[in-house]
Amino acid sequence: MEIERKWLMPAPPEGYPVLERAVLRQGYLCTKPTVRIRSKEKDGKTGYRLCIKGKGTLAREEIEFDIPREKFLALERLLPHPLVRKDYTIYALPGGYRLEYNVVDAGAPTSFTYAEVEFPSIEAAKAFVPPCDFGREVTEEPGYTMGAYWDALLKNA
Repeated sequence: MEIERKWLMPAPPEGYPVLERAVLRQGYLCTKPTVRIRSKEKDGKTGYRLCIKGKGTLAREEIEFDIPREKFLALERLLPHPLVRKDYTIYALPGGYRLEYNVVDAGAPTSFTYAEVEFPSIEAAKAFVPPCDFGREVTEEPGYTMGAYWDALLKNA
């Protein structure tokens, strides 16, 4: 189960330790339900994953597993659009939480930034008070998923 809140965060937070930086590339075989492939480049190494997500906003079922590079490339060839790039940074927050800050398709006219925080329970998610200005929360607003972004790219292609 994935439990997370999401914000349109215009700039990275200041004063929080960086735990990880990576470049993600992802594409969607299907957006209803979500079936996504993703590569993650970090420290000179690349990993590949397949992810399936159920319905929901704050909480939804998520099944994710590693796949070999060859399978990733075969699935990528099935995509109707090039992969989306996300420059991904994880920051340590008070209370042991981690802020995932993403710059999507930097430099493109469609580029935007957002942040997510994952939680161990729905109660913890609802009780969380952001320690700084995260921007507008869009957790429950329709259209603020990467799948929706992918659909918009396809529509405008």
